[in-house]
Amino acid sequence: MFLFGIIILLSYLVGSIPTALLVSRAVKGIDIREHGSGNMGGTNVMRVIGWKYGLLVVLIDALKGVVAVVLITRLHHGNIPFNNITPFDDFTLIQIIAGITAVIGHIWTIFAGFKGGKGIATALGILLIISTVDILIAVGIFVIVVTFSKYISLGSVLAAVAVPLALVVRENVFDAQISNYYTLLPFLILLSLLVIFTHRKNIQRILSGEEKKISFSKSKT
Repeated sequence: MFLFGIIILLSYLVGSIPTALLVSRAVKGIDIREHGSGNMGGTNVMRVIGWKYGLLVVLIDALKGVVAVVLITRLHHGNIPFNNITPFDDFTLIQIIAGITAVIGHIWTIFAGFKGGKGIATALGILLIISTVDILIAVGIFVIVVTFSKYISLGSVLAAVAVPLALVVRENVFDAQISNYYTLLPFLILLSLLVIFTHRKNIQRILSGEEKKISFSKSKT
């Protein structure tokens, strides 16, 4: 139980690292929460400071998910401290729990008053490890949607929907015979719903025509 608790704590703390805040302070000496949309994510950094720094934030935030799933879970030894009723082996289940915890840390970071980013980049890092094919399909959809619409939030929401949908199509249409499909699907749906929930205000702004489009040029403000 002790090691399990340590894994949960470390995953949350890694997910909680306020990358956007640290980068904005290091580059411009500003608090990103006081500029643009006020969100601590790569998109806001991209708008306020420039696309290169926004991309840096996205990559680091994704790396947080990878660290939680690949490195922190290595602390696990023996059996998990509860009855594992899933088809997953204990280590894979620990990876899933650590991944979700990292996303929660990113969204509700202890280092910034429990107000962080929207979880999309950290979820990306996790899914690249756990469900590589489906996340690559979702990334492709994200790129297409953002290219034509210039709405990163719309691309993020549709990519989140695409992850479990891609799994369903691969399993039931293309007969991919995905291992642990029936347990992996609820996990992907849960993670996708969490990302969509954090974008609920963006969805409202898109529907009302008030959402800002992304520009790959440096902000003048």
